[in-house]
Amino acid sequence: MIKKLLTVSVTLALAFTGHAYAQGNSAGKTKAAACAGCHGEDGNSMMPSFPKLAGQHQNYLAKQLQAFKSGTRNSPMMAPLAAGLDEQAIQEIATYYSANRIAGNPAPKLPDNDDDEAPAKTDEQKKAELTALIAQGSDLYRNGDLSREVSACVACHGPFGEGNKPAAFPALHSQHADYLIKSLTDFKSGARSNNPENMMHMIAGKMTDQQIQAVAYYISTMK
Repeated sequence: MIKKLLTVSVTLALAFTGHAYAQGNSAGKTKAAACAGCHGEDGNSMMPSFPKLAGQHQNYLAKQLQAFKSGTRNSPMMAPLAAGLDEQAIQEIATYYSANRIAGNPAPKLPDNDDDEAPAKTDEQKKAELTALIAQGSDLYRNGDLSREVSACVACHGPFGEGNKPAAFPALHSQHADYLIKSLTDFKSGARSNNPENMMHMIAGKMTDQQIQAVAYYISTMK
């Protein structure tokens, strides 16, 4: 009898939790409607300069919205949007996006050369250059660069770019390369420095522009 009562209690508790989660997720979807223009309806932004939010850790998303609201993370675009959100709305929006699945990226392409006087590269040369760049990014992600004291990304963001949920280190896999390049460049310049102890500022500050491009391109290919 006791065993049956315990089973019923656990079942009811799980059902209630699932119902509450579904309600919160539905509320988050409604409140995230204003974000769809830049980040996509389900958090998969179609514009490379805006980050994908789908599949990102809930606690990381909430932390960033709180930072935009408080001004500790500077963004003229995000600040007024976050300012109107209370803590419940922040948590509901973060929960909604975290429950969605991030989409993969098409095969990366190197940007066109702005130097009109430079000789045009063949398709084979472009392919070889891209392959070498992604290989450099893979090595940097997994091993860092001891000569420049650049830490390996894998230590905080995981072997598959899955991040670290308890530590609020973001998932990176399948993120847009352009957004990653901008983020690392902002960390390097100090334009973005709201992370604990300026960890990313210290790391990115020691990276070359080529290294930033290389690791961003590699991460964008991770599934």
